[in-house]
Amino acid sequence: MVEGAPALDAVFHALAHDARRDMLRRLAAGELTVGELAAPLQMSLAAASKHVKVLEQAGLVRRTVTGRRHLCRLRPGPLSDAAAWLRFAERFWDERLDSLQDVLEQATALDEEAQHAVRHRSLPDDQA
Repeated sequence: MVEGAPALDAVFHALAHDARRDMLRRLAAGELTVGELAAPLQMSLAAASKHVKVLEQAGLVRRTVTGRRHLCRLRPGPLSDAAAWLRFAERFWDERLDSLQDVLEQATALDEEAQHAVRHRSLPDDQA
């Protein structure tokens, strides 16, 4: 299981907004300025900067400032922690759903056996 719940919470919080997910997707191709991150989203530089700050706090982005230029770079490490947690959750639910499917299949088989027995009991001896 993945440790560091506060860090993981920050990653999932950062991923919860579609604009931040879009920024991460585009940063996967290479470094971008905050202005370049804002442009396709039709948001102000201030709004984009706030989103970048959330991504920075989650450890997903590293921002370097040179003069007035804020250059952002993806840091994918925390994404692997989130993916590991999701794999754990997926295994947990897969096991639970497999167990439920087994129970339902057994119940269906028992129900079919019971219906078969009732049909054969209600038929006259010469039709059974």
